[in-house]
Amino acid sequence: MLMTIRGLRGVPSMKLPSDERLGHILKRAEQEVNAAKHTALRPFNLSTAQHTVMLAIHEAPGLSGAALARRCLVTPQTISSVLGTLEGRGLVERKPHPVHQHILEARLTRTGRNLLNKADDAVSVVEESLAAAFQAEERATFRAFLERCSSALRK
Repeated sequence: MLMTIRGLRGVPSMKLPSDERLGHILKRAEQEVNAAKHTALRPFNLSTAQHTVMLAIHEAPGLSGAALARRCLVTPQTISSVLGTLEGRGLVERKPHPVHQHILEARLTRTGRNLLNKADDAVSVVEESLAAAFQAEERATFRAFLERCSSALRK
């Protein structure tokens, strides 16, 4: 049966309009955050993916490519590409694990640490701007709701 949706005759209605789809709203918000971070990172010639990887390495030096991929929620191929670019720019170095020589550990170079500090200051302005839209209690509730979204989809 054809139903009218938003004034369009003959267009079959969807079960759920896009403005009521939480996943759609989350995706739109994610794109807005990424666009703001991209703008903030442009002066440092870093992509959001490169910043995320550098931040992960800063927080846990010595991670392997596979561990970084899991931590950054990307594929091993993506991590390999990002690490190759960062290594080529002298921002990251990869050296064999002391025991498992086939595993390469990633660490920031001094240049990488310096650039990350500056770039992360710019990204922090974006994060602070986003956080300022909510009261402290609202931020805590919002984080809890987002965690609930994640756990609901892992079931």
